[in-house]
Amino acid sequence: MKTLGIVLIIAGIAMIVIRGFSVQTEKKVVDLGPVEINKKENKWIGWPTYAGGIVAIVGVVLVLSDRRRS
Repeated sequence: MKTLGIVLIIAGIAMIVIRGFSVQTEKKVVDLGPVEINKKENKWIGWPTYAGGIVAIVGVVLVLSDRRRS
């Protein structure tokens, strides 16, 4: 549980610092036999800042609860 807690703390801090990322997708607009027209779109995948805080807090709770058992 301690290892999972540390991973969650690191992930939570990363989620606070990096609020999301952009992914480029290619969408087919027209397909007329040998002629193809594609459109590139950027999609933003993001999460709220408080979600990173919650993940980090859960990680801290896991690390602290593992210390109490040992």
